[in-house]
Amino acid sequence: MKKLRVLQVNKYYYPHIGGIERVVQQVAEGLADKTEMTVLVSAEDRNYHEEDVNGAKLIRLPRHIKFGSMPISFGLFGTLRKLSKQQDVIHLHMPFPIGDLACLLSGYKGKIVLWWHSDVVRQKKLLLLYKPVMKRMLKRADAIVVATRGHIDGSAYLKPYQEKCYFIPYGVDPSIEEKAEQYIAEQKTCQKTQNNQSLTRFLFVGRYAYYKGCDVLLEAFAKVNNAELIMAGSGGREEELKHKAKELGIAERTFFTGKMTEEELCRQYAECDVFVLPSTARSEAFGIVQIEAMAFGKPVINTMLPSGVPYVSIHNETGLTVEPGSVDKLAEAMQWMVEHKEERLQMGERARTRMKAEYQLEKMTTRTLELYKDLVKENK
Repeated sequence: MKKLRVLQVNKYYYPHIGGIERVVQQVAEGLADKTEMTVLVSAEDRNYHEEDVNGAKLIRLPRHIKFGSMPISFGLFGTLRKLSKQQDVIHLHMPFPIGDLACLLSGYKGKIVLWWHSDVVRQKKLLLLYKPVMKRMLKRADAIVVATRGHIDGSAYLKPYQEKCYFIPYGVDPSIEEKAEQYIAEQKTCQKTQNNQSLTRFLFVGRYAYYKGCDVLLEAFAKVNNAELIMAGSGGREEELKHKAKELGIAERTFFTGKMTEEELCRQYAECDVFVLPSTARSEAFGIVQIEAMAFGKPVINTMLPSGVPYVSIHNETGLTVEPGSVDKLAEAMQWMVEHKEERLQMGERARTRMKAEYQLEKMTTRTLELYKDLVKENK
């Protein structure tokens, strides 16, 4: 049987770090043996790159300009037009304004799948220019993929297109899930339920971006007793945050790891007691790091954002959910975790069960392939 020809379009591809880039990679390499998969992205330099990545064809176009977080490659329009003639499905990851425009101008008549990762939140001026293009693309799309109901309810744009929305939750990378399985097995063999440490260990993982709530986390942690905090991430604000920790008097029990390998990250997941996602803006649309921590049987403290975040780890079931931006509420939740060990461990067990049921990568790629096939069948 002839394989479907699929073209994914996004800003960047691995090793660029980002949740969307991870999903693009997972779909590309997870479906490379079941489709003819091509991925079109920008390079992070001015050179053209073409390579085979685990069975998927990857094309990186020269990046000529960077407008905010968006790369602009002058060759995108012509390349997409040329490649589109050979495709059964174009799968565009949003938000990517220049990608939307290139797709609309390509003349492509086949099926278009949009994976809506988040609204444009902060770039107000860009949104004024982008909104007409985005609305045309939403109308043109044959299917719109979202990871949770929160992506629709929290969006200013998706509700008129609900009939075209398909729910496909993200999945944990098999390599991370395998390490989590090893950790769980070792815990059972050693008859341990957690590390024999006197301090409760909280873990944050992510870039030190404006919406991640790092300042709120540090201020909340300053109110928590008998605990330590691991800040596993990197970014331009690292020195600023270290200075803040010193000012708050928590520098001796707050540890900044810098950029980590996957092996090092998994060790942090294994050694922590509680995972914290203190994000303050709906730019945080899901938080894949939540499901990675849940794979290790860790309870999560997240925030009640109008996005997919609180749909991932459930309040009072797999963790605690607090008001975004509230130092006091976050501090109360963290202190509760310190003082309620048994309940915390039970939440962690339920978190792992939820991850196994909802957030496995094979389920994500299978559902994505089924969507492609269903759309293409409509033309036959």
